[in-house]
Amino acid sequence: MWDTQVTGFGVRVRPGGGRSYVLFYRLGGRFRKLTLGKADGGYGLDEARDRAIEKLQDVRDGVDPQAQKVADRNALTVEALTDLYLEQGPALKPNKKDSSWETNRIMFDCHIKPLLGRHLARDVTAMDVSRMQFDISQGKTARNVMLGHRRRSKVRGGKRVAAMAVITLGAVYEFAIKAEYLQKNPTKGVERFKTIRKERYLSEREIAALAEALAEFEREDERYAVMADSVRLLMLTGCRKSEILTLQWDFVDWSKGCLRLPESKTGAKVVPLADDAIAVLRRRWDETRAPEASRGHNSGDTTPALGTGSPWVLPALKGDGHFVGLPNLWTKVKARADAILHRRIHDLGGDLREVRSLTTVRLHDLRHSFASFAIADGASLFLVGKVLGHKQARTTEI
Repeated sequence: MWDTQVTGFGVRVRPGGGRSYVLFYRLGGRFRKLTLGKADGGYGLDEARDRAIEKLQDVRDGVDPQAQKVADRNALTVEALTDLYLEQGPALKPNKKDSSWETNRIMFDCHIKPLLGRHLARDVTAMDVSRMQFDISQGKTARNVMLGHRRRSKVRGGKRVAAMAVITLGAVYEFAIKAEYLQKNPTKGVERFKTIRKERYLSEREIAALAEALAEFEREDERYAVMADSVRLLMLTGCRKSEILTLQWDFVDWSKGCLRLPESKTGAKVVPLADDAIAVLRRRWDETRAPEASRGHNSGDTTPALGTGSPWVLPALKGDGHFVGLPNLWTKVKARADAILHRRIHDLGGDLREVRSLTTVRLHDLRHSFASFAIADGASLFLVGKVLGHKQARTTEI
C-alpha cells in the first residue's frame, strides 16, 4: 500500500500478515529499498512518514540511507543497543511498568555493560553470553555504587542475578530484531542457571523479637516510627516492599477495610486488612494529620476525616516524597531482634544452637511468613494468592 503524500513511501504486507514501513528511492541510477520499521506495534504512520521525508532529504544530499543503516548496524555496540532499548522499547511494550524498565536499566549498568558493553552487538555469540553469565555468578561485577551524598548500594552477583541478566539481554536482542537492527539473538540456546528459591519463614517467637526491636527503636528516637510502621505493615498485609513504601492514603478503603492498589507487579489488586493493620494505619493517620483534621480511632466515628498532610502513608523524613530508607535500617533492626531472641532463649534455658539467626532474614521473607500464617489459620491457597498478587497458585505454595 502506497502513501499518497510521500512518493516511494508505503506499507509492505508479508504473507504471514506482518507489516513494515518501507521507502523506495533512486540513487546513482539504481532503485533501492529501505525498511523504516515495523508497523505492528512499532512506529505510528505519522512518525514513519516523517522518517521517510528525512531519508529522502538524505538522498537529495547524496547520502544513501540504506548504506548508512548497514554501517550503523555494524557499528552498534551492546551498550548503545541497551540504550536504544530503554529509549524505544516502551513503544513496543506499552504495558510494561516503569519500575520494570528501571530494573532493566540497573541490570544494564551494573552487570551487562561492564562485561559486554564494548562488544559489537552483531558479533556477540552464545559463548560470550554464557561467559557473561558465569562471570556475574562469580561476583565479577559486584561492587559498591554511590547513590548520592553518603548513600551507597551494594551490587551483588550470584546465579539468580546471572540468569536474569541472560533473560534481560535476550529481551534486548528480541527488540533489536523487531526493530530490524539485528537478525539473530545470541541468547537463544544458552543454558541458564537453575536457581532454587531459599524461602525463610519466621516463627511466632521470631516475629515477637522483631516487634520488640521495632518498639525499642521507636522509644530511642521518634524518627524511627516511619521505619517501624513500614515493617509492621509488611508483616500484617503480605504486601511487597514497593507496595507499602509507595502506599498512599487514597488507596486505603476505610469503609471496606482493605487496600485498593491501582498498580502492583501483577496489576491492580485488593488487599483485605486485619484489625492490627487497620490500627497501624489509623494511628499513622492521627500522627500525620492535625488533631482537628482527624477523628481517629479513639472517637465514636471510625472513618478518618480528610486532612491536609502528606499523601503518603509513610512520608519521607525530608522532602515531599515517600520513605525510602528501609533497607539500611532493616539491617539494624535484624541485629537488634537477633540479640533479643538469643537473650530470651538463654534466659529460658533453651539451646542457643537451635536458634536460627535473624540477621539473614530479608524483607521479602515477611511476605512469605504472612502467607504461611494465613494458610495455617485456614485461609485457602487461592485466597492467599489473590492477596499476595500471585498469578499462579503454585507461586503461593508453602
